[in-house]
Amino acid sequence: MSFEIIDFHTHPFLSDVTNICNHKDHIPMDTDYTLDLMKELGVSRICGSVAFVGEYGDTWWDKIRRNNDEALKLQEIYGDFYVPGFHIHPAFVKESLEEVERMHKMGIDLVGELVPYLDGWESYKDPGLYEILKLCEEYEMTLSLHSGEVPEQGMLARDFPRLKVVSAHPGEYHDFMRHVEWMKKCDNFYLDISGYGVFRHGMLRTGIDMCGVERFVFGSDYPTCSPAMYIGAVTLDPSIKDSERELILAGNAKRILGL
Repeated sequence: MSFEIIDFHTHPFLSDVTNICNHKDHIPMDTDYTLDLMKELGVSRICGSVAFVGEYGDTWWDKIRRNNDEALKLQEIYGDFYVPGFHIHPAFVKESLEEVERMHKMGIDLVGELVPYLDGWESYKDPGLYEILKLCEEYEMTLSLHSGEVPEQGMLARDFPRLKVVSAHPGEYHDFMRHVEWMKKCDNFYLDISGYGVFRHGMLRTGIDMCGVERFVFGSDYPTCSPAMYIGAVTLDPSIKDSERELILAGNAKRILGL
């Protein structure tokens, strides 16, 4: 049985500068490679922000704006294949609010994946972030967050109930179970299966049994991680039903993002 696949968590790139694969010297990667690889694996659509390791320009906002502009250029190249995510920054509230407005007017309502340590900020409890998220919630956007302190992420979901908060990376057992406990408390808190963790036998089944299959989305964290591994984690796990696979691989992302 074949399944539709939407990769909720990727970081596409225009060039080596924003290609965060650690092994890119051994793989001839470009925009066509991303499209060809995903199509070969059965992925019909990718989502996510541009990530850049290092600093750029005079301020952190210069880097944020550059990443967002590159995401828009990639959308021009890929068309409907790519759902761009955009960055905001709690130290630049005014600029971030303007960016939220700009993206919303263009029909782009996915924020992130936000990766604080790459962009010069630290805490999801930052008052500046809360100020920006008030507008994101007004537009009922989706917020994708890099793994960090699970309670902080859960608190965001609790404090912004109309914001769909998707945490990336299950983590090891204790972090995963913290995710599960917050997901049980907040109906708007989700988990994408990218990054390490889901390869632990029985983890995905545990999450489904405790929170419901509707709370999990497929993500790979490409090009850092191999999409094939995460596809296999869903399609080859004998404890997962076909109806559950359909939701994890595409159905839940469609509902969350309004696709």
